[in-house]
Amino acid sequence: MEDGAKLRVDTTVVQTDIPHPTDNTLLWDVVRVVTRLPRAGIERTRTIRGKDVCTDMAIKELRGQIEHCRHLGDRVIDRARRRVLLGEQLATDEKIYSIFEPHTDLIKRGKLRTLVECGHKVFLAESAAGLITQYEVLRSNPPDEFHVAFSLQRHRQSFGRAPNCTAQIAASSVSRTSPRATGVQVVCIPQRGGKRTARREAYEKSTVFKDGQRFRAGVEGRISVPFRGRGMKRCHAEGRDRFEMWVGAAVLPTISLRIAALLARPLRKRKAA
Repeated sequence: MEDGAKLRVDTTVVQTDIPHPTDNTLLWDVVRVVTRLPRAGIERTRTIRGKDVCTDMAIKELRGQIEHCRHLGDRVIDRARRRVLLGEQLATDEKIYSIFEPHTDLIKRGKLRTLVECGHKVFLAESAAGLITQYEVLRSNPPDEFHVAFSLQRHRQSFGRAPNCTAQIAASSVSRTSPRATGVQVVCIPQRGGKRTARREAYEKSTVFKDGQRFRAGVEGRISVPFRGRGMKRCHAEGRDRFEMWVGAAVLPTISLRIAALLARPLRKRKAA
């Protein structure tokens, strides 16, 4: 079904279910939640007479939620003060984009229609037969070329060999040369930035390289399948763990249906004959 001769990789962004973050909306969310939770506790205990174990547990849970929101509110206020009033440049890991989904990352991919996206970057690797062989929900916003060596290592573990051809989007010189050390014969990764040498120009204009880039473009269509048909574009589950489960629940059916299509292909050929 699949011999692992080719590998193409790409990344996409799956959004968390939050509005566009601003200082005003974050502070207002903190106010709404911190005032709503005590009211919920009052309503819960208004009709209680005597000691109630279930109510005690519920109140303890409410206290934890209030403390958690208060801590997030302190972070929002501190970051806004430092950035707006003091003019500090905050590191990415210090910022917070939602009090409901604090694990959210702000992803900048340089696209004109969507300058920034709130969610998590997802890495996908696909074989020549259209099977998604690797996927991972990434932390922060690492460069795409960061995954070249790691994806080749996992490909070797899965298929017992390095691919003959690997293709991805543009990368630095280190990422373009490292696959050859692992046994990859054709590396179709365009050079990003800098002046190309005459040898590099000739290679990127060669038929082999262009065929590899056309092969890489097919992964865009594979990404669109879980996006359009499996609801992976925006995660409506809460928390980082459920986010990863949401992505897996979209990717795994895509793999299963592709395997079913590959198994049914010889049967169709026999019927046609």
